[in-house]
This record gives sequence, C-alpha cells and structure tokens, in this order.
Amino acid sequence: MSNIKDIISNSISVKDKILNNDNFIKTINEVVNKAVECLKKDNTIWWCGNGGSAADAQHLAAELSGRFYFDRDPLSSEALHVNTSYLTAVANDYSYDVIYSRYLKGCGKKGDMLIGISTSGNSKNIINAFEVAKNKGITTVGMTGEIGDMIELSDYSLNVPSIDTPRIQESHIMIGHIICELIETKIFK
Repeated sequence: MSNIKDIISNSISVKDKILNNDNFIKTINEVVNKAVECLKKDNTIWWCGNGGSAADAQHLAAELSGRFYFDRDPLSSEALHVNTSYLTAVANDYSYDVIYSRYLKGCGKKGDMLIGISTSGNSKNIINAFEVAKNKGITTVGMTGEIGDMIELSDYSLNVPSIDTPRIQESHIMIGHIICELIETKIFK
C-alpha cells in the first residue's frame, strides 16, 4: 500500500512544481493565446509523439476536433501519425526519423502550430518536424521533461520538472487538457 501512495505522492509533487512555477503557467497561457490566434485564422494545430506520447497527441487532437466540455463546431486539429499507410510507407521507404517532418512539409502551412510531445525531449522524428516547422513559419510547442534538444527548438517550451517518464506523461495529459479547455472557452465562450 505504501508503494501506491508513494507513486501518487510523486505524481502530485511534479504537478505541484508546475502549479507553483509562475513562468510555466505563463507559458501555458501564451500557448493557449497563440493556439486561439492560429485557429481563428483557419490554421491547424498539429500534434505528434511516439508510444504513449503518440496516444496523448491523438487524444488531445480529438479534444479539439471533436469536442471537450460542450457541443460546438469542430476545430482544425490532427495528430500527424493517424494515417498508418503513410506512416509505414515513409518509415519503410525513407526512415522513421522523417515520418512527421515529411508529412508537415506537405500539409503544414504558415500560421499553423505543431505541438510535439516527448518525455526525453530527444525524439529525432519530432526534432526533424520542428526544423521543418521553423522553415514554414509554423509555431512549435515542445512538451518534454527536464531535458532534451526539443527545449531549444521550441517557440514555447513546456518542460515538466521531472526525468521520470510516467510522471512526465501524467503531467503532459494534464497540461494538454488545460490547453484544450482554455482554447475551447476562449473561442466559443
């Protein structure tokens, strides 16, 4: 039983660090404002990640393109990995490292936003997508842990104060839900 309580306590501790970091909270608010601006101009919010982070990316994209708290019009939001035929063909024919950058190069446009989720902050396929995004005028948001190359490549960095993968992922979904809730509220009041 104490092990379960320790795990819960550790999760709360990481979230408490976020709660008490005014710069982190300010950055979330800046991301929300930029995302609202993006969507109001008929641009798209793209998401990407690997493994559990891919699941989070798809989940959060659906919160915007479907609905979150209330019935409303859909917002343009999509995870870059949902087309498995594309994903497996490009990974096979080129490299797994270019699955996101190649798709973004073809479909992304200036004024879009790319939110990359990586607990390590070093996922090569996301880093490559961030580089394409920079060249195309796409705003980049990096959701990482304490470390990683994505932090420097991000226009907005939401680097969770932890190196423990499950605790980082738990915080990422919380942050993502906050972003989606605030976007929905600001656009549809």
